[in-house]
Amino acid sequence: MTNFKTPYGLIGRKLGHSISPEIHAALGNPHYSLYELEPEELADFLADTRLQALNVTIPYKLDVIPLCASLDPLAEAIGSVNTLVRQADGSWKGYNTDAYGLRCMMRAGGLSFAGADVLVLGNGGVSQTIQAIAKLDGCAALTVLDLAGTEFTYDDLPRFYDSTTLIVNATPVGMYPHAGKSLVDLTKFPHLRGVADVIYNPQRTALLLQAKALGIPYAGGLTMLVAQAKQAAEHFFGKPVDDAKIAEIGAKMQADAENIVLIGMPGSGKSCIGDALEALTGRRQIDLDAEIVKKAGKTIPEIFAESGEEGFRAVESEVVREQSAARGVILVTGGGVVTRPENFDPLRSNGHIYQICRPVEELSREGRPLSISADLHAMEAVRMPLYQALADVQIENNKTPEEAAAEIWRDYCAYSRAEWAEFESAGRA
Repeated sequence: MTNFKTPYGLIGRKLGHSISPEIHAALGNPHYSLYELEPEELADFLADTRLQALNVTIPYKLDVIPLCASLDPLAEAIGSVNTLVRQADGSWKGYNTDAYGLRCMMRAGGLSFAGADVLVLGNGGVSQTIQAIAKLDGCAALTVLDLAGTEFTYDDLPRFYDSTTLIVNATPVGMYPHAGKSLVDLTKFPHLRGVADVIYNPQRTALLLQAKALGIPYAGGLTMLVAQAKQAAEHFFGKPVDDAKIAEIGAKMQADAENIVLIGMPGSGKSCIGDALEALTGRRQIDLDAEIVKKAGKTIPEIFAESGEEGFRAVESEVVREQSAARGVILVTGGGVVTRPENFDPLRSNGHIYQICRPVEELSREGRPLSISADLHAMEAVRMPLYQALADVQIENNKTPEEAAAEIWRDYCAYSRAEWAEFESAGRA
């Protein structure tokens, strides 16, 4: 039998990136553990009567149903269970709180199943919930694609380009540590009005980043995760939890996990502001130039001398992809990071991006191979549109590093809260 840890927890096969214990701790339950199980262990594990309530994730949302003595009517209608509660007679009752989380996620993104021609990617447990709620909420049509071809395979995608108005990803494609992947190209769907992705790590998957770039309304999985946990906690302990907890916990989880990314011209003061931010927030700072030196095993001037700018940029892009996978850090980029478009999505996937602005006349050239003899006005003319395209916020560096860091931190905290304002308002209503 898998070692018992606490009466409450999450069961699944691979749980290394789960933040469910933190969410349930914030909901008032510190006795919540992660239980990684192989399929053959599931029945024996659930027979342990010390377990009182559990959440269920990939790949067991369907497998636990035969092990339940009873199902909540919604879970029975959907055919998927993600919450188990021990009954007085020792049996398990199954619930589906993904449905509540899904509806919260859709609402937060301004999306609706009503009247939509829905394309669902994947046919696992969470997909069963999406399919059922899409029908209950009045979708006009529903198509499911998966590898096995239960309805259609991904080879059938072109058949649905013209009709689809809403896409929901119910697969792990695009999740860390394999971020940057997407099953579909949204430019192929001329009538698309919304995109949702149940993945929460990274904050913005490649699918959602493309939706954002195309101006298509979108919703990410962190809202669903927090909201379903809130309802699961209600089932665990038999008492209501205020909806305001969704906003409180979601904003904190987002703020703790998302990176603060500093971009800007060489010598604009990114490193000094990064140091001040590190001191102010206690977050770890990652200097991408320093990581490039570690990876290459030589100094930046040596890389330029041996491989030229193209060689340097290739290493830089590798480092950007690797370090953007960090969570809750300060990423200080080099001035030329914006010159390669492939760097944009990794930085955006889990980062709120601040452009540090300083007049060209005040830029430091020391230790910067491209700045020493460059025409910085000409460099700025080329790079400024790129900085502006990537940045979420511009910060004028006309103050002390500490003052600039404080300005960034105030903006970042306000931004995180604003993302969850709808649920905060609901809690006050």
